[in-house]
Order: sequence, then C-alpha cells, then structure tokens
Amino acid sequence: MSIRDWRSQMSFLKSSHQMSKSGFYAHRFTILSRELLMSIIKKWNTKLMKNSTNVPHIAMCFSDNPFPYGPFVPHHVPRQYVASYFSLHETDSFLELNTTVEDLSRITSSSSKSKEQWNLTLRKYEPARQVDLWWEETFDAVILANGHYSVPFVPQVKGLDAYTKKFPGRVVHSKHYRTPLLYSNKKILTIGNSASGHDLTAELVSSAHLPVYQSRRSKSRWDGDKPPHGIAWKPIIREYKQDGSIIFEDDTYLDDVDTVIYCTGYKASFPFWNEKANGRPLWDYDADKIVGGYWHTFFQDFNTLAIVGLPRVLTFRSFEYQAIALARLFSGRNSKPLPPLEEQEKWDSERGEDRRKSGKKFHDIEWETGETKEWLGRLFEIAGLGTLKGEGRIPPVLGKDLVWALEHLRKYPEPGKGHDEEGSREVVGSCEVKKEHEWVVVERERKDLLAFI
Repeated sequence: MSIRDWRSQMSFLKSSHQMSKSGFYAHRFTILSRELLMSIIKKWNTKLMKNSTNVPHIAMCFSDNPFPYGPFVPHHVPRQYVASYFSLHETDSFLELNTTVEDLSRITSSSSKSKEQWNLTLRKYEPARQVDLWWEETFDAVILANGHYSVPFVPQVKGLDAYTKKFPGRVVHSKHYRTPLLYSNKKILTIGNSASGHDLTAELVSSAHLPVYQSRRSKSRWDGDKPPHGIAWKPIIREYKQDGSIIFEDDTYLDDVDTVIYCTGYKASFPFWNEKANGRPLWDYDADKIVGGYWHTFFQDFNTLAIVGLPRVLTFRSFEYQAIALARLFSGRNSKPLPPLEEQEKWDSERGEDRRKSGKKFHDIEWETGETKEWLGRLFEIAGLGTLKGEGRIPPVLGKDLVWALEHLRKYPEPGKGHDEEGSREVVGSCEVKKEHEWVVVERERKDLLAFI
C-alpha cells in the first residue's frame, strides 16, 4: 500500500479547538499533590508581550514551505503555520479537533498474534447539546505526537507543600507567565537557569523590584562571572519556612518574597496509555525516557507504534525526518529496515548508561558532538528516496544555510559579557557578536550547543 492510499484512512487527533505546538491535554498526571499542582499552574488570561521563537526560522519550518520571515518570528506565526500546513497538503479533512484520546490499547488478531492493531477510545465535546460524545476507532498504526510541554514539573522541596497552602498563589510555574507588568514593583524569585528561566528573569528586570533573584543549580551558557544588572544569583532552595522565609543551600535566606516562579520544565505525560492492556508502561519516570525505544522514534516491541517530537533537537525540522521515515516504514517502502531487535536493545542500554555517567538527559540530542547529524542521517537512510514517478517525499538536506543559522544566530545577546560604548558589539570569549535588530549574529571559532531549544 502506498502512502497515498493511506490518506483516505488517516486521522489526526487534537484535543484543543485549533492546531498549535502543544499536544494532548494531560489531565490525569500529577507531579506533586493535586491541590498543590493546581495552585501552582493557575492560568492567567493576559498575553505574553515578547513571545517569539528562539529557533531560527530556516530550521523551524518544514523544507517545502518556509516561514514568511525570520529569523525569530512571533508566536502566532508557527501556530498559524501548523494550521495552514494541513490545508496546504489537503489533509485538513482528516483532522479531528476538540478530540481527546482517552484510551490507547493494543489489540492482536486471534489468528495471528504478530498482527497488531490499536483501539482508541475518543471523547469530543459537543457545545450545542453540552455533552461529551464518546466512541471507539481501530487503527493499523499509531504515531504519538502529543507534545511534552503540558504538565509542569515542580521539584519537591522541604516545606513547599505547606508553604503553598499558607500562601496560596505565591508559587507559580513559568508555563503560565504572560507579562512582567503583573509583577510591577514586586519581590520576585525565579527558579531555573535554562532558556525559559533566562528569558523570564531578564524580562522581569524591566518591571519587578530589583534585584530579581534567580535560584540556579549551575552556570548556563548565558552566564558570565557576575550576574547581569538587576539580577542576583542564589543557590538552590533547601527549605520553605512557615514564616514565609526561603532558605538556600548556602544558609542565606529571603523574606517577604511576593512571587516564586518555577522555570523548571515539564514532564512527559501519556494519560491515554493503557498500561494493563499494552503489557507495560510507556515512560520510565525515574530514567526520564521512553521504555523500550529505539532512535527516539521507534519501539522495540510495537512494530506499528511510533513517537515524533520527543527529543530536544531541531524543532520543527526534525519532525519532518521522523515523519518521512515512518511513512516509508508503515507503507512498506522504507529503503533500509530497522536493525535487529538485539541491536535496538543494545542502543537503548548503552545510551542509557552513557547518559547516566555524563549526567545528560536521554532524549537530548547534541549538535556540537555531531550527534544531530548522525540521528537525522539514520532517519534519512531508513526513508531513502522517493519513486521514479515522484511518489514519496524525500528527506530534506541539512544545507549549509541551515547549518550556518544554527551556529551563528541566536535571539538574545548573552548577558553580563560586556558591551562597547555604543552597545553595538559584545565580545563573548573568543567570539564576536553583531547586533541586528533584536537578534544577534555570532562569529565563533567552534560550534555551539543547541541549548536554546
């Protein structure tokens, strides 16, 4: 069966009323107690003032349809881009919005245990009658693309539960941060030092009471030897006290903090996965990785199940490589087969051990080491080329323009590195950056990590 023949049998399921970069609503997952989590992720309805991408447009778009401009576009551009992309390829009729996958269960044929299908229990709200419609559908293959930025992760700290109960609304998560104006003249403590922690802390300097305190576990690529103007660095938190004070690992403390903002990322969530029916869990929360996966895309024990968009790597371009490889594989037109099960298991085991030793996350794919090119290259090899008649999409090349953008463009200058008198240039170690409007061109001697993703 060709992939075109599959078009009449495909469905794209999305829980919200429009397409976006996020995925299914993860409504059955908690990191802390339900009451504590709900108090931390309380939503605000204001708009984010400086909500733009931090990935260059040439790397974020799909190869057949560029963004209208760049290099860093406002948030509405990728949202509109994804929605219009379905229409561009005449697949919007297969899209089911406002539909939640409540259950995903593997079913096997009574005559052939090796032939598997997937039963999906679906729910869709009907506003006219104000009722939920429930139904089931069976699919020959399922690709999980539900996003992994829905369930905020808040690490447990001594006294945090009692602190949030005594001071409701004081602890929030960066997922629902919208504008620094809400924190005008307030004493703020941010927690976390990755991309969102850096951006949010820097933006709060314009509105909050100074200094804005930032709790960080380690130094990031954006940090110099001293904190930027208006920011004070603190170590990790040891304990929250009932008198409102916050104690840090170095025995220093803060009193009268108005808001604590956790910029500590998210946890993967698959609330629809039927662990009993499928014989095992899908995600190992201790190791923070897929169970029994291969190449961050395939499953060792489920031949017709796959996942797209899991690793921290090039968004959205990496999705294209995964999608083409899976389309070829599921239609039986892949150029190269997946390696034997033993080799897949070896990859999973060896990578897990290597990441544990290095302290790095299992699904982080690095640019500097050449791992990104190796990962995309394997997907390219599995997919292969299209047919002589033009059937089948060809995986995009990793062109020199894209590589240059990744290695030389970044959205913000790194704070605390020093500027000249005119503020037009700054020197970062052995590299020089030139400001171009609100983004920066970097001339550096070596490649940089994709730490901004």
